[in-house]
Amino acid sequence: MTRRLALGISYRGGAYQGWQSQRGGRTVQDRVEQALSAFVGAPVATVCAGRTDAGVHAFNQVVHIDSPVEREVFSWLRGTNRYLPSDIALQWCAAVPPDFHARYAARGRRYRYLLLQSVVRPALEAGAVGWVFRPLDVDAMRAAAAQLAGEHDFSSFRSSECQARSPVKTLRSISIEARGDYWRFDFDGSAFLHHMVRNMMGCLLAVGSGRQAPGWIAEVLAARNRDAAAPTFSADGLYFTGPYYDAALGLPEQTAAMGWLP
Repeated sequence: MTRRLALGISYRGGAYQGWQSQRGGRTVQDRVEQALSAFVGAPVATVCAGRTDAGVHAFNQVVHIDSPVEREVFSWLRGTNRYLPSDIALQWCAAVPPDFHARYAARGRRYRYLLLQSVVRPALEAGAVGWVFRPLDVDAMRAAAAQLAGEHDFSSFRSSECQARSPVKTLRSISIEARGDYWRFDFDGSAFLHHMVRNMMGCLLAVGSGRQAPGWIAEVLAARNRDAAAPTFSADGLYFTGPYYDAALGLPEQTAAMGWLP
C-alpha cells in the first residue's frame, strides 16, 4: 500500500536544464527522482507544483510522491539528501491526503527576483542575483508594477514556447524593496506563464532606469504581443519561492534560505 507524501525542495538552478525531466538527465527532477529511488530501493516519480526554467532557483519547490515504503519523516530528509548533489536538498516532508496534488491543490504561487544594482558586476553572488549598473527609481517601478496587478491577458509577457492553455492569469501583488545595493521583487499570482516573471522584470527595469515611463507598462499589457515588451531578463536572480495551499494541510511556506538572502 502506497502513502502520499509532500516534499519541499531547495535548489540552485545554474547547473541544470530546469526542473522538468529531459533526455540526458541534467534536470533537477532527474536528480531528485534518482535520489528518492536510491533511498527507497524502488522507482519513485515526482509531481511538482511549478516547473522552473534552466538557471532558475527554488526556495521551496513542492512535489508529491506515492511512497511504496514506510519511513520516518526525518529519515526521508537525511536519507534522500545523502544521494543529492550539494546544490539540491530536501527541506521538509509531510504526509498528505491521498487526493493531494502538488500542482492542482495550490492556491497560488510566489516568485522572488534578487537584483544587484552596482557599477561593478557580482562576484561572490554571481549566478545568484541579476545585475544592473544604472540607478533605479523605485517609485517609477512601483507605479508600473501596480498596472500589472489583477486578472489580465499576459500574452505580452509570454514566451513563444509557453504551453499554458490560456494567457489569462491573476497577479495578486508585486512588491519592490531595496536594501543597500540589493533589490527584492516579490510576485504573487494564481499561476505564471513561461518566462512571465523574467519578462516583467525586463519591463520594470526599463522603467526603473528611465528608458520608459511607468505608463508604458499598460501599453505593453494591452498590446498582447511579446514584441511590445522588453527583452527577457537574466534567470540568475529568479527564485521560485513556492506554492501555497489550504492552511488546514499545514505545509511549510518558509525555508531557511529565505532568511539568508536579502
